Amino acid sequence: MSTQGTSTVAATGLRREVSSPEGRLTILDGVDLTIAAGETVAIVGASGSGKSTLLGLLAGLDRPTAGRVELAGTDITDLDEDGRAAVRAGRVGFVFQAFHLLPALTARENVLLPMEVAGIADAGARADSTLERVGLAQRAEHRPHQLSGGEQQRVAIARAFAPGPAVLFADEPTGNLDQTTGERVIDLLFGINAEAGTTLILVTHDPALAARCDRRITLDAGRVSEAA
Repeated sequence: MSTQGTSTVAATGLRREVSSPEGRLTILDGVDLTIAAGETVAIVGASGSGKSTLLGLLAGLDRPTAGRVELAGTDITDLDEDGRAAVRAGRVGFVFQAFHLLPALTARENVLLPMEVAGIADAGARADSTLERVGLAQRAEHRPHQLSGGEQQRVAIARAFAPGPAVLFADEPTGNLDQTTGERVIDLLFGINAEAGTTLILVTHDPALAARCDRRITLDAGRVSEAA
């Protein structure tokens, strides 16, 4: 597995507002950041500080109210949903707290799907080798309901890394796992990430997980209060 070229994720003057019964609510207010290719970065902060909103904007899952976002070397700010999806295809991976596996598909089919969408020629071989890497070669034909939570998250990690993404986003990747299982999943996540040289950006409440990253970006009430 190897990344598809170098990449930088960057935000300039990023602002996100939403409508609420009390009027316009500001979730992010003037966020500036740059993440270098191959860097591992934790986005931390109290609940409601805007962490997941920032992750979604950096990943192109949502559009900012103001400011600009660069993802995988492309300015995605003015792209529509289809355009942002095209930038992500094969170049961006995701690991979510709730796994987000498709229940009707086997583990192997879940890993295959994003590669087939991206038109990756050797998708089958990549799916098999990555499932073996996460220790699930013998569970490849099982569906999510036949897998434990830790196994489901390992399938999600395989799905994220198999296309060889330049950037991987993880939102509370151990949030639904017990401590021991979570530690094993994180060891796996960082181990594969080190092999692949992927840019890893994760949101977490776990100080131990954040400490494993090269750098921490702390959000406070929608603003970057510390980047170290």
